[in-house]
Amino acid sequence: MIFSWQWRDEKAFNGIHGNCDVIAIGGLVFLLVCVFGGFALAGGSIVAVLHAMPFELLTIGGAAIGSFAMANSMHVMKASLGGLKKVFSGSRYKKDNYIDLLGLMYALVRLVSGKGSMAIESHIENPTDSLIFQAHNSIMSDKEVVPIICDYFRMIGMDADDPYQIEDVMARELKKTLAEKMHPVHALQVVADSLPALGIVAAVLGVIKTMTHINEPPAVLGEMIGGALVGTFLGVLLAYGLVGPLASRMKQVVEEEARFLEVIRATLVAHLHGHPPQVSIETGRKMVPNEFMPTFTSLEESLAKSEVR
Repeated sequence: MIFSWQWRDEKAFNGIHGNCDVIAIGGLVFLLVCVFGGFALAGGSIVAVLHAMPFELLTIGGAAIGSFAMANSMHVMKASLGGLKKVFSGSRYKKDNYIDLLGLMYALVRLVSGKGSMAIESHIENPTDSLIFQAHNSIMSDKEVVPIICDYFRMIGMDADDPYQIEDVMARELKKTLAEKMHPVHALQVVADSLPALGIVAAVLGVIKTMTHINEPPAVLGEMIGGALVGTFLGVLLAYGLVGPLASRMKQVVEEEARFLEVIRATLVAHLHGHPPQVSIETGRKMVPNEFMPTFTSLEESLAKSEVR
């Protein structure tokens, strides 16, 4: 018997795909259950681990937070905290946002192609009052995307219409923006890399404590040494089981969101090369991540419905 499986409801798939917080939290719970559950099933004493854990966490976590504060500016620290939200929420741009962006770019490019760059001056100078921007609410409320669109259309109105020059300027700006958004990722990864060593610091302190009680019975010394080793265990677990994956996921989200701006660049450059609006938008569509890319037909239908006449 041959079984076939497919998503019959695209909205249901998008809902599950977009519910990144459930996936992240579920992964964390599964990690903890497997690690501590496996230890318990093997005959380990969870009580002994839990008894030493608060003190080891204080040492390791406090050292990690202190070193993080020393190594980064206030701006990077705030951005890191904000970036952690992206780990659980995922990219803020979904398929509907890409369709909305392509619709906005199509309306602007079509207007420029038909009536000249001066025809969009009122739209880019006051986007909140523009009927074109108002027709694309998800873009109009984006404080990062709207200024970029307006700035480069403004440059085109100032006769900066060399496609190679505009492409170079935009590429450098987007590269700079991406590099700045990566600072929290790098900061978090540095913390992840340092946690195993900080775990060793906590373990060494535990050994020092044990050596000061060398006259105690073996059972007491064994418990103290076990508590010290919890520090090494926590350092490695936090590094490779928590903070490292958080940094990796944050990097993925930042890179996904950067693709949104690449759609703008590809569309504008194609327009400056003299392509008709439909071809320029198709060029931009090709820059959309595959999981969010609308089909040629669906985008064409969407553009037909949203055209501002």
